[in-house]
Amino acid sequence: MVAPGSVTSRLGSVFPFLLVLVDLQYEGAECGVNADVEKHLELGKKLLAAGQLADALSQFHAAVDGDPDNYIAYYRRATVFLAMGKSKAALPDLTKVIQLKMDFTAARLQRGHLLLKQGKLDEAEDDFKKVLKSNPSENEEKEAQSQLIKSDEMQRLRSQALDAFESGDYAAAIAFLDKILEVCVWDAELRELRAECFIKEGEPRKAISDLKAASKLKNDNTEAFYKISTLYYQLGDHELSLSEVRECLKLDQDHKRCFAHYKQVKKLNKLIESAEELIRDGRYTDATSKYESVMKTEPSIAEYTIRSKERICHCFSKDEKPVEAIRVCSEVLQMEPDNVNALKDRAEAYLIEEMYDEAIQDYETAQEHNENDQQIREGLEKAQRLLKQSQRRDYYKILGVKRNAKKQEIIKAYRKLALQWHPDNFQNEEEKKKAEKKFIDIAAAKEVLSDPEMRKKFDDGEDPLDAESQQGGGGNPFHRSWNSWQGFNPFSSGGPFRFKFHFN
Repeated sequence: MVAPGSVTSRLGSVFPFLLVLVDLQYEGAECGVNADVEKHLELGKKLLAAGQLADALSQFHAAVDGDPDNYIAYYRRATVFLAMGKSKAALPDLTKVIQLKMDFTAARLQRGHLLLKQGKLDEAEDDFKKVLKSNPSENEEKEAQSQLIKSDEMQRLRSQALDAFESGDYAAAIAFLDKILEVCVWDAELRELRAECFIKEGEPRKAISDLKAASKLKNDNTEAFYKISTLYYQLGDHELSLSEVRECLKLDQDHKRCFAHYKQVKKLNKLIESAEELIRDGRYTDATSKYESVMKTEPSIAEYTIRSKERICHCFSKDEKPVEAIRVCSEVLQMEPDNVNALKDRAEAYLIEEMYDEAIQDYETAQEHNENDQQIREGLEKAQRLLKQSQRRDYYKILGVKRNAKKQEIIKAYRKLALQWHPDNFQNEEEKKKAEKKFIDIAAAKEVLSDPEMRKKFDDGEDPLDAESQQGGGGNPFHRSWNSWQGFNPFSSGGPFRFKFHFN
């Protein structure tokens, strides 16, 4: 008896009648085997029952080598191959068993099962019919009749699938093929046919799945690798496309279509890799140029245009070219409204342009599609702070400079405005008071924006001179009277006057 939890028990539940193999008694006289072969068969049987498949296989190899006409050795080796999932290797052994012992119904029935799974319906039917004619056991007869009915059903479905395909009804063809492939799981041709239907129906990823299976089921299947590569290429996955077309060329280095496609994919892949390296190095202008070349290299596939524009949008944003970034990012978002990368990059560009409401809207839209992205969360918080800050005093606006202005630009703008709004320029008391206030704001802006630490605080949404935004309180050092600024030199880097202007 076979233990309920043993490998052979599990095999029997998957492959009916397979236990006949394991429980088959060795008949030395009938098979003419010598003692060594008998030893290999018995040891292999024990190893198989213990689940030691590789060791069992070695014993059955030795048995076959010791007696090439021993049908039991072939049958038991076929069992191990099946247990290891190597049906292609099992099939020749089962055929050899039938050649050596025509009335061995268990081997014929098992071969019929494998042929049915491979979609070789006529050959499978022939095996099942011969089982019925060879005085089978009750269980074998029942199984053979059941499999014949199933095979007839597969023949009918195959005919319907082909008719539907020829008439262009690809959805119906897929429905028929789905049912067939539940039984004929190793039929490469039917998988390739269903892949064609998926392509016609606009479902390339499903087609790729079937073609990958077909490439493993059929030897030297260069056509499958070529189709997989072209499908990946059309989906914009240039790296996987390159990998698959190389598999094609490994099988046939002179394959014309694979070689032509390989050259195109390799060229595109090289451009993209080069562009990404430039982005990592912070060379955004050069990276933009590379991605423009990508679009020229492959203008017919929209995916490469969209992805290139997405990366160009990123480059402009990181290179602090907000106008260009907003334009290109918007082009991407017209094609893909939910593109999170483009939303984030455009939001950053909006921040530079001080368009805080627009930046907040982009960050919120991006967050709807990726709520766990910390960069989005931080960007949104910053935009909200800057919006609130802009409704109070904005030092950049006071000096009339951009948020990305260099220190030299800040000092230059400050000097110009300080000279323009120096209170000594005004005689009218009302105008002088207005100028004093303006001058104090200008000085405060210069103080904050020319100091890296204070400027960072301000850029993060905190006014370093606003008592309300400082924990622990404290007054604003710039909230003082004009008298306290007497002697201030707008043309120095700070400190007391070296000389005093007198305005007539």
